[in-house]
Amino acid sequence: MGEGVPMEAKSFALQTKVFQYRIWDVNQKSLYLRNDQLVAGHLQGANAALEEKVFWVPNRSFEPARLPIVLGIQNGTRCLASPPASQPTLQLQDADIRELPRAGVASATFTFFRSYKEGLWRFESAANPGWFLCTSARGHQPLGLCQRPDATHLLDFYFQLC
Repeated sequence: MGEGVPMEAKSFALQTKVFQYRIWDVNQKSLYLRNDQLVAGHLQGANAALEEKVFWVPNRSFEPARLPIVLGIQNGTRCLASPPASQPTLQLQDADIRELPRAGVASATFTFFRSYKEGLWRFESAANPGWFLCTSARGHQPLGLCQRPDATHLLDFYFQLC
């Protein structure tokens, strides 16, 4: 949009579209909510209905080539957050997924960079470079952050439009 266009029109043109996806790790563990934490586990039969769909929006405040996104659950009303720290943790915070990207670089706590290789995705914390979303190799453990895959941490996910 060119000069002379009201700011409201520019923001409207950048209206944030929210995408709904499924995410599961390479061991086929889905995410579900337990005691206010996102947990990864095998959900079968009636328990399959517990799976949380992941909602995401692009975050245009960061370099587009890094595929920056904000991730949330419950229609984007609870967002994944990783505040800057020497030993970062993953939290769920009440926030509107559509509003967070408007905070600019202050939204780093809620932003993850996506990378794709051989059909799998990784999600790196913008606020904690080198730290990635991970699941435990054991079932029914909280989603967390770690720096590298090993025998106990899985960093690779399938990420698919619902």
